[in-house]
Amino acid sequence: MKKALFAILLIAAAGGTGWYWWNRHTPAATNELDLYGNVDIRQVSLAFDGSGRIAELRAEEGDSVKSGQVIGRLDTRTLELQAEQQEGNVEVQRQALLKLRNGSRPEEIAQVRAQLVSAEATAAIAEQDFSRASRLRASGTSSVQAVDQARASAEAARAKVEEVRAALQLAEAGARTEDIAGAEAQLKALEANLALLNHQIDQGQLRSPVNAVVRSRLREPGDMVTSATAVFALALDKPKWVRVYVNEPDLGRIRPGMEALVFTDSDPDKPVSGKVGYISSVAEFTPKSVQTEELRTSLVYEVRVVVEDKDNVLRLGQPVTVRLTTGPAP
Repeated sequence: MKKALFAILLIAAAGGTGWYWWNRHTPAATNELDLYGNVDIRQVSLAFDGSGRIAELRAEEGDSVKSGQVIGRLDTRTLELQAEQQEGNVEVQRQALLKLRNGSRPEEIAQVRAQLVSAEATAAIAEQDFSRASRLRASGTSSVQAVDQARASAEAARAKVEEVRAALQLAEAGARTEDIAGAEAQLKALEANLALLNHQIDQGQLRSPVNAVVRSRLREPGDMVTSATAVFALALDKPKWVRVYVNEPDLGRIRPGMEALVFTDSDPDKPVSGKVGYISSVAEFTPKSVQTEELRTSLVYEVRVVVEDKDNVLRLGQPVTVRLTTGPAP
């Protein structure tokens, strides 16, 4: 009797164990597939475009930053002073070019014309003196030296007239095309140098390229950095997806666009909805961080599930379970 009772208890225990194992290892419904993975972490190593000493950092670890937000600044005082000096040089050259384009003022042209009238009058007087000296020399009442002096004065007066007349023509014609083109080129060179200085100043501003969360602050004010020195590590949170792995026998049960539910251990009753966005075409060994019920040497395929986490429930790197309604298992 005791042996029979012992046998019944043994069979019951074995049956209970089998029932537990079956419920433990068999999905509640054959058309559901549970996959295990983590919320994917995508990170940006953010550095200044230029080099110098950090003057200010405006974000701490855990802060949310917006696209275009300035979160750091280099000391650019030297560049700012150089830019101010260059602005003065640009303005000087701009006024010089304007002067060439406008040509001489009417008052300046009138002044040169008056000088020409005066030179012509002086030349006429000199010609008269030379004629008088020549006649007196012919009558023997004047010396050769006086005639030569009168001739030289007349020639000098005629040359002065030609000089002033040429100056009047230049004043009326304005600057040469080549001179204006040269001044324009010089102005462009100065403006380009100013733009370069302003660009270097702007490179001293560290801006977030996207909406993100600061994971790490790697440098502090006073540090010397280059363009190869990471200052912040930013974690991107949009779009947010879960990276899971599926065994090869279940690969044919899933497809892109399939609806999915993402469960967390902290709040298993409030899943986050998502869709299958990517299925790898290459098999790989199961990553050590992924816990499955198969041997770790089994080949699996990576699957990304894009989620709509409007309430920001999921945290980057958080382990989750993804449930897909796929149809009966093969």
